[in-house]
Amino acid sequence: MKYNPVTKEVVEELIALIGKRNVITDEEKLEAYSHDETPVNQYARMPEVVVTPTTTEQVADIIKLANQRLIPVTPRGAGSGLSGGAIPQFGGIVLSVEKMNRIIEIDYDNLMMVLEPGVVTNDVNGLVAEKGLFFAGYPMSVETCYLGGNIAENAGGGKAVKYGVTGRYVMGLEVVTPTGEIVQLGGKLVKDVTGYDLKQLMVGSEGTLGVVTKAIIKLLPMPTVKIDLLALFEDVRSAIAMVPEIMTKGKVIPTSIEFMDKLSVQTSCRYLNEHLPYQKAGAMLLIEVDGNRTEQIEEEAEIIGELCFEGGAIEVYIADNYTTQERVWSVRRNIAEAFKVYSPHQSLEDIVVPIASIPDLMPEIERISGKYDIQIPVYGHAGDGNLHATLVKNPDFTMEEWYETEDEALMELYQATKKLGGTISGEHGIGSKRKKYMDLVCSPAELELMKKIKVAFDPNNIMNPGKLIDI
Repeated sequence: MKYNPVTKEVVEELIALIGKRNVITDEEKLEAYSHDETPVNQYARMPEVVVTPTTTEQVADIIKLANQRLIPVTPRGAGSGLSGGAIPQFGGIVLSVEKMNRIIEIDYDNLMMVLEPGVVTNDVNGLVAEKGLFFAGYPMSVETCYLGGNIAENAGGGKAVKYGVTGRYVMGLEVVTPTGEIVQLGGKLVKDVTGYDLKQLMVGSEGTLGVVTKAIIKLLPMPTVKIDLLALFEDVRSAIAMVPEIMTKGKVIPTSIEFMDKLSVQTSCRYLNEHLPYQKAGAMLLIEVDGNRTEQIEEEAEIIGELCFEGGAIEVYIADNYTTQERVWSVRRNIAEAFKVYSPHQSLEDIVVPIASIPDLMPEIERISGKYDIQIPVYGHAGDGNLHATLVKNPDFTMEEWYETEDEALMELYQATKKLGGTISGEHGIGSKRKKYMDLVCSPAELELMKKIKVAFDPNNIMNPGKLIDI
């Protein structure tokens, strides 16, 4: 696809539409919008101009101009993504929603909130906590990410076992289409089967079908009690066998079940100078239960602890206060940072398989690790089968050797995942990082349907081109 450049005349038109303070052309400032959390040297692309509109109407005007002039537009939230979704692959205009950060309404009667896409997800919970409410559909990067980005990626996280992912809590959207129309999808409705569910089509579309300018999200009563259990197992199979046991035999739906393999556990514990007896553990599970009755949550924690011991756990630690909970969660949270000490160059993956297939996937990952002489720690959300298998560059490799190794190892990892009924992304998205691997896991017919949807919404292919699929 050939796009037109952002000329001086286009910049002047943008200034006329949204004001000089909302148009960025300074190269030094543009650099911050050239990348997300994927490796800069590998994926970054410079925009020609960045716009920071403040209203839906301004967004519509920008997109109409871009569509008429055939200039690509890349929507951007906080830039905390891990798939290259907010990177301007073809330059053009980056449309940042950072100034669209108003809370429009908190509707306590309907347990809903109306807000703009630039609201930091963590701020949502801060606003409604005093009323005993929270937004359950948030990911792990809650302190930095914007709600608009969460919706674009249908972000998940550690609590998806019990609460699900972002899309479950999106009740309505205001969207500007790639041709500049403003459409309202859904509303404050619990049920709605009026025609195709375009709202949910927008959720997870990675900014390729339009720009979300307002969202109606559902709130839930906040649990008042939580207990964490850190269970150490001799091997992966014993640890993973616990996941369905907890829910079927124990009749407990945990808030989260996080998994860490031996390599992840040992590296993180050494990094933290943690004195847990991690040397004996071939795998760890970090299990959280929450609710509103102390007796019930204590009982559920006891049931899980007993099941873990029956299943061969070496040890189970109970964390029932803030200090101990922070201690056990810090092991999980610091895995990626711990490996950066060993090697700063990593490919953080996001594969997902049926839960029971995790033990069958681990030997394949070990084989790939040995074949390519790289470390591949595996950690993530065992409760929903979503694993962050992370390819870590061997410090002895040149960057050229690393890029070649990374591509070949990823191909084998994705093929092994597909063979077990899995796919290449559970929550981070495809973006530009995983686009070339889509045909490994999607049939030609499925890819063709996606292309037809994209063309129907975006006939000139100006909206976040170069992501998800090629047109």
